[in-house]
Amino acid sequence: MNDLSRHSEFSAAIAASWDRCRSFGLSHSTRPTPLHLDNSARDQLREQNRLLVETTECEVLPYYENILSNTKCMILLTDNQGRILDNWGDRRFIEAERKAFFREGTSWQEKINGTNAIGTTIACGHAIQVQRNEHYLKANRFMIGSAAPIFDVSQNLIGVLNVSSDTYMPQAHTLGMVRLMSQSVENRLMIRRFGQTCYLLTFNTNSDNLDSQWSGLIAFDETGQVVAANRRAQQLLEMPARGGTVNAVLENGHEALLQQPELVTLPIRSVSKRSLFGQVRRPSSAQPHIPVARPTLPPSGPEALSGEEPAPLSLNDIEFGDPVMNRCIRQASRVMDREIPILIHGETGVGKEVLVKALHQSSRRQAFPMVAVNCAAIPAELVESELFGYEKGAFTGASSSGAIGLIRKAHQGVLFLDEIGEMPLSAQARLLRVLQEREVTPLGSTECYPVDIRLISATNQPLKQQVSDGLFRADLYYRVSGLNIELPPLRHRADRRELFRRLHARLCAADQRHPLPEPIVDVFDRHPWPGNIRQLITVIQVALAMADTSPVEMWHLPDDFIQDLADPGRADALTAGDGVRQSDDDAGDPADTFLTIYNGYQGNVSRTARHLGVSRNTVYKRLREIGIR
Repeated sequence: MNDLSRHSEFSAAIAASWDRCRSFGLSHSTRPTPLHLDNSARDQLREQNRLLVETTECEVLPYYENILSNTKCMILLTDNQGRILDNWGDRRFIEAERKAFFREGTSWQEKINGTNAIGTTIACGHAIQVQRNEHYLKANRFMIGSAAPIFDVSQNLIGVLNVSSDTYMPQAHTLGMVRLMSQSVENRLMIRRFGQTCYLLTFNTNSDNLDSQWSGLIAFDETGQVVAANRRAQQLLEMPARGGTVNAVLENGHEALLQQPELVTLPIRSVSKRSLFGQVRRPSSAQPHIPVARPTLPPSGPEALSGEEPAPLSLNDIEFGDPVMNRCIRQASRVMDREIPILIHGETGVGKEVLVKALHQSSRRQAFPMVAVNCAAIPAELVESELFGYEKGAFTGASSSGAIGLIRKAHQGVLFLDEIGEMPLSAQARLLRVLQEREVTPLGSTECYPVDIRLISATNQPLKQQVSDGLFRADLYYRVSGLNIELPPLRHRADRRELFRRLHARLCAADQRHPLPEPIVDVFDRHPWPGNIRQLITVIQVALAMADTSPVEMWHLPDDFIQDLADPGRADALTAGDGVRQSDDDAGDPADTFLTIYNGYQGNVSRTARHLGVSRNTVYKRLREIGIR
């Protein structure tokens, strides 16, 4: 087996496939014979898989037209036995004597064609890429194949999507695209099957990637029974969902989801304590329980406070007297126009992107673009092409005109890398070179392009720990962390009452001019807000949709929001893990002990607060009391 590369990501799977090929009696020089179906059998095969073919061709492929822009590339769709159902693209790279193997009805099982992307995917049950010399049969070594399985909601294999090409270019992007396509097919099939009769919950780790193919998708009925779930849902929930109930996998409960306005983003939390964001779509054949959110409402999430509004928020619009926020804004403002990168820490939903947009608006670069990139929302295989761009034909599926990449789009402006801790190590190395050399080399190119960007990054991960674990490059960490600031969670902001009022006023429609009632402000003030400002926006949107033109009352608030107030234990669990208590009472340490701890951490308020188990506001209060600040 010395002609089989052992450096492939899939070397173990390829080696196992070669063993199977030997057991089938194949040799490297075997010349396979295509097994064709007659016209009647071929028509029957296509009819049996009509929904799969139509969904792929009509609902998925149109979103991936750039794959077909590369003339030497073919997309194949097969059934669960590796028989070709349809194909799209160009066959010109296929040798004349091999064209018969790419007709409808032809089988690509391993026992016929040896190790190949389609047959080996069926055998191992996961996406795979087979390079030229990894094909067991020499007859197939003219191409590279990337394939991904397609499963139904019961996790039964129903088909395979494959992209074949003869290109010598790097293939990671092709494999990532095939995975996206297969997931898209699965999601569309699930929506077509259950969308009329069931509620559909789409959810993900961030509110701005809910339309991603990598979102979790659950279909559930009026009783909360989960009737279907995609593979991503199980990954995000960290447990099987299908066959159980919504209440068994989500703390929100299905009653709260039934009352949720359609397509309004809401924070959700799995029973495994993972914070997520979701949207509910009602059955198309069902009558709504409550009015859906009106089109006049702004989008949810930080975008509701961004430049989408007629008057973008300024720095004065995002802080109303909180000393921690005020210090963060003052520090960031002072370095914004200097050659100093900014790294923003904070829990999910605290408004990191809102701050970045306001900083951009107040900087000398306001006339140039601000490009925001959510590193967690881009599949790992596609991060480099999205960030750094690529030349025409750089990889299978590359646009015929190439792409300049998001970094060059931010030239003379601001590049905001959100969730930078999720960036793959390979992309981290390229980003480090860009920051050091101030130039970008697109994939597939030898030409360098100068770039002038102001870099701001954000994370809710402990990056230093990730450096220790080998998940984040130490040299890149010190490149992106010039000024470190940490935004406080909503529950610890001293100005939250005024923030409640201002945000309510901003989200009101033209016919909703009632101020937020003080009893509601009091209720908001007692809430732990595990989803922070993003959760607050959603709660206010739901309340406004329910209240219509009347003032907001308690019964307008979402049920899960009320449950957090009624069940203190549940509220404590929602906010567990941040290292602080809910009370801002006296820390209970003598002044000299307090100062010893404070000085031991070299004046770091956040670390002092974590050591004492109190909020940073409490630390600031003690410092003022003893005359330090």
